[in-house]
Amino acid sequence: MEGNKVNTRKRQLPPPWYPGDAAGVRAFIAAAPEPPGAQSAPAVMVPHAGWFYSGAIALRGISLLERDADTVAVIGGHLAPMTRPLFAAEDAVETPLGPLEIDGEFRELLKKELGGRPDFQGDNTVEIQLPLIAHFLPRSRLLWIRLPPATASFEAGRRIGEIARSLNRKTVLVASTDLTHYGDAYGFSPQGSALRALEWVKTVNDRRFIEAVEAGDPRKVLERAEGEFSACSAGAVLGALGFADALGLESARLLVYATSADTAGRGGALVPPSFVGYAAMAWLRSPGGKGDDHVYS
Repeated sequence: MEGNKVNTRKRQLPPPWYPGDAAGVRAFIAAAPEPPGAQSAPAVMVPHAGWFYSGAIALRGISLLERDADTVAVIGGHLAPMTRPLFAAEDAVETPLGPLEIDGEFRELLKKELGGRPDFQGDNTVEIQLPLIAHFLPRSRLLWIRLPPATASFEAGRRIGEIARSLNRKTVLVASTDLTHYGDAYGFSPQGSALRALEWVKTVNDRRFIEAVEAGDPRKVLERAEGEFSACSAGAVLGALGFADALGLESARLLVYATSADTAGRGGALVPPSFVGYAAMAWLRSPGGKGDDHVYS
């Protein structure tokens, strides 16, 4: 910062992606289905489409995050495998509920270790989550990072957990990815169209990716995402797996799954020609694990 001037990253997604003002954000959250009672989580995986399609699913995951976190690490993707990690370069980011401060000390330590560079691109994977974070964790600082679909992203996630402990920063993490992009719009339709294709995406292609995440196997997560086209931002999930490993968290649990076809109320014979899969998953603390013996203030 220069003096008291705060360099704020402005909103880049237009209002159809998510509401344009605080009232719209709060109305969306109030109208969302009440989730069943669940233990709070230090890490979640959520989708990143427009809120009409996947906002309620993302809310289900983000609403579970531990509310007393000092820092929220949001990991996005949409990168090629050889891309270096990207970090928001600003001091804060704009949301309809007010700005979220960037955890600059954390960012600079991690950026130096990973050889990261500034993220100047307009991309939905991180931004789409920020209004929900501003609502549920308004006092937490933000770590904005995008990771590539590469095995190094697992180690990057581990370092997030380790640096958090070294800084005495209670940190929670959001991994942002959509699942199978199916249909002519995405150039991927191995099962034809209509109900047969939708059922295959749900019960086979997306299911295999979810099982790899549940197994905590970064190699399978990467193989299935890249080889079976079942996730668009696998680097974010690999980062979450590394973070979970560093904190000794339990295996990921599936919270909710749907597709854009379901969310839009279109099913059966009215399956659209192209659609996307969405899931929310959570990693919980393991009793007696490394995640329970922190000395966070």
